[in-house]
Formats: sequence, C-alpha cells, structure tokens
Amino acid sequence: MCDEVAVSEKAPVKDPHRIAGTAIGAVAGGLIGHQIGGGSGRDLATVAGAAAGGYAGHQVQKGMQEKNTVSRTETRCKTVYESHTKTVGYDVRYRLGKEEGQVRMDHQPGARIPVKDGQLQLNAPAAS
Repeated sequence: MCDEVAVSEKAPVKDPHRIAGTAIGAVAGGLIGHQIGGGSGRDLATVAGAAAGGYAGHQVQKGMQEKNTVSRTETRCKTVYESHTKTVGYDVRYRLGKEEGQVRMDHQPGARIPVKDGQLQLNAPAAS
C-alpha cells in the first residue's frame, strides 16, 4: 500500500558563509555610521556602524536561509498483512440405517439431510 506524501525540507544554501548579507549590512552600517559625528569620531562611527551592520546582515541572511524550504512529493509504501476466514465446506457425519459415513457439503446441511431411494440428496434443501 503506497501513499503520496508532501515533504518539506530546507532549501539548498547558495551562500553558506552569508557573505552577501554581511557585506550589504556592513556597507549600510558604514553609511549610517558615517552620518554620525565629525572628524575622528566620524571615522570611529563609520567603523562601528560597518561592524554592527555586517553582524546584523549576517544574522538576517541566516534567518532567511533557515526559513527557506522546498516541497516535494514522496511515495511512501508499507506492507499490509491481511487474513481472511472463508468456509470452504461443511464436513457432515451421517447415519443412514446401519451405515455411517461422512461427506463434505458446500452449504450448511441443517439437522437432517434428505434421502431419496436410499441415497443422500446433498444438493437438496436441508430439512429442519
């Protein structure tokens, strides 16, 4: 027995070291830091902004990569064991006069089996 199952998994990562996020964040952070202060303070703010932006960009890209998934359909199969009970016949013991015997009938015989001219009528409807 097989079923088609939708499977989601992490998408392949094209930039495992997150260089793009780090670089974009560093540039943005450097530009913002450059807007702050003046003189040597501006240089320090630019470097600090670039470092903070690089870290932030790295983390943003990491979060995006972890959420990026792809879906596919997979066939999953399992073995199913079934058992059935089926009656194939009825083993009937009988006595006709002094003769005893046994026959297999394809239908339930009932309490008595009809007899005609000294012969069992196995295909006739059973008498109750």
